[in-house]
Amino acid sequence: MARQPVVPCDDLRPARPGPCALVLFGATGDLTRRKLIPALYRLFLQSLLPEKFAIIAFARKPKDDTSFREDVRNAIVEYAPQISINENDWDRFSSSVFYHRSNLDDQTGYKSLDNRMNELDRSCGLGGNRLFYLATPPANFQTVIDCIHSTALASALSSESWHRIMVEKPFGIDLPSAQILNRALAGCFPEENIYRIDHYLGKETVQNILVMRFANRMFEQLWNQLHIDNVQITVSETLGMEGRGSYFNSSGIIRDIVQNHALQILTLVAMEPPISLEPDRIRDEKVKVLRSIRPFSEPIRRDIIRGQYTSGIIDGQTVPGYLDEEGIPAGSATETYLAARLYVDNWRWAGVPFYLRAGKRMACRETRVVIQLKDSPDVLFARMECADIKPNRIVLRIQPDEGMEIAISSKAPGGRMAVTPVKLKFDYHDEYNDNIPDAYERLLVNAMLGDTSLFARADEVETAWALLSPLLSSENSIGQPPVFYQAGTSGPLQAELMMEMDGRKWWD
Repeated sequence: MARQPVVPCDDLRPARPGPCALVLFGATGDLTRRKLIPALYRLFLQSLLPEKFAIIAFARKPKDDTSFREDVRNAIVEYAPQISINENDWDRFSSSVFYHRSNLDDQTGYKSLDNRMNELDRSCGLGGNRLFYLATPPANFQTVIDCIHSTALASALSSESWHRIMVEKPFGIDLPSAQILNRALAGCFPEENIYRIDHYLGKETVQNILVMRFANRMFEQLWNQLHIDNVQITVSETLGMEGRGSYFNSSGIIRDIVQNHALQILTLVAMEPPISLEPDRIRDEKVKVLRSIRPFSEPIRRDIIRGQYTSGIIDGQTVPGYLDEEGIPAGSATETYLAARLYVDNWRWAGVPFYLRAGKRMACRETRVVIQLKDSPDVLFARMECADIKPNRIVLRIQPDEGMEIAISSKAPGGRMAVTPVKLKFDYHDEYNDNIPDAYERLLVNAMLGDTSLFARADEVETAWALLSPLLSSENSIGQPPVFYQAGTSGPLQAELMMEMDGRKWWD
């Protein structure tokens, strides 16, 4: 059988995209200032933006090109202080940044945007290529998509030009709303030009899951129900509402974290080897995992723990409870924590529980995966008082310290046979000299290149929502109001008890 051509890896950077215009809807919002602007400027400094490009900010605030460029500079200074602004570089970058004032529901504004982009195509040589980025609140997604459709803003100027759209999370609030949004997008763009964002997929350790598994025989040989006892996925934050109370109260941790971040990580851990690294072949296998997850059945409370934080202490500071946060109505039953037990019902994972937990105001900020192997037979060491035989574990640290570690047992130095746990560690920052790109940098470049591998497909999103629908529709009817946990802890006691009933523990 002929071997596939070898792709040189001397340059670890992605390819440089061709000419295009990037339209930022909701360009004066927090996401643009904190994430998108710094990411775009870092890409520019690395020569990873197209040689010919334009960034067009679309928002309703009374600004012009000059004042918005000053806002962009201030955002870089505030949110990317490690970047020193060279005036020559800044002049070249800012000359390609423009501001277009319009309300999101004003079709006249979209038509005038089309005219302006046509002018930029001619003056800047952009070739009619357009990337639309919905950085607006989710409630505005449908409005923007409808206006793009009704004004033919996404109609290609020629067979050689392309029009694509990036949509932030959350993509819908349940299965019906996700289906409606998918239909609206399909009316403007083919599926291969729709980029549904989960920024976790841009993180290096998340992408490394596939390489770690399938490029290392030592791992893939162990990656099944014969050797693995359980898998634990943790997404915890120390932050509370931070001014997002009204949004979060209508969302909850299930919609905000579990439906996207946690399930995306689970699919990469559990998927079968794809037949190639083509984007749709990878996404095919992820969808298969979601379809294999055992549906929740009554009583749901056996597999789900919903929690809500009360006041506590984080980093030495007293923080309020959820019900005392700004924008939270009295008596709200919205969950800020979820622990869940899932099963992937296929041959590889038969009988292996996947434990998910996600929470706000937790003891620390971390996202990680723990793959716990089955216990070793203890016949050799069971009678030794100085033996501490713990199961081997593979730990994938996704944030904040990206890397991997393997927990094994080792003999401690000394004359006695003392067995203690030790860790073999790999740290991205140490290995690659802190040269770790931000997730949004990778996602923006991939969208400009037309690479959909780090984005969710329509059937993937809808399958995830279908899986979680029983939790969303039964939150207040399954006889399980949220239990309370103190801010600054690892979550409610009931989540610990769920693990104890299974004869297991959370690895913290």
